[in-house]
Amino acid sequence: MDFVKDFAIFLQESGAIKFGNFKLSSGKDSAYYIDLRLIPSFPHQFRKMIKALQDLISKKIGLDSFDCIASIPTSGLVIASALAIETVKPLIYIRQKPKDYGTSSTIEGEVSAGSRILLIDDVGTTGLSLLNAIKSLKDAKMMVIAAFVIVNRSEGARELLASENVKLYELTDVQTVSNILYDAKLLDEQTHGRIKKQMSLV
Repeated sequence: MDFVKDFAIFLQESGAIKFGNFKLSSGKDSAYYIDLRLIPSFPHQFRKMIKALQDLISKKIGLDSFDCIASIPTSGLVIASALAIETVKPLIYIRQKPKDYGTSSTIEGEVSAGSRILLIDDVGTTGLSLLNAIKSLKDAKMMVIAAFVIVNRSEGARELLASENVKLYELTDVQTVSNILYDAKLLDEQTHGRIKKQMSLV
């Protein structure tokens, strides 16, 4: 919990989480916006985040339960790359759509049928991009052991992945982050209430 508390405060101080009125790519309105693409610009915090993610994976499923790490460009891939180096595991990535030249591959990297895959992304929202990646991996005859994200927005990703028998884990979620910031008097009551209301509407 110590990491999560420090991380929540860092997210706000760095501008990786912003509060206000935002339009998401899904078209939904949101009281907050998360951009974890900023984190690698802060190497000490980035290393702490990767270490915390590695520890969570070790605790929840074990580092020997998977053969390979997979991710989705772009921001999730930066996290997965660092994790692959720390765990000395092979890395592959899944394109949102096949490239229209060369091999026309959807999956980039050394692909082996029967491999046990750990799927990594930065933020879990609806889970649709994760779901598409899972389907591509399954089509390539690979097994997705679990999926991990840094922040879960708790907007349906866990339930969607469960429909493919893949469990989703996270380092933290938006409700926890907002509670920490509110308790630290870094988030006003009105915004805190808006986030709680947004969560209850999911």
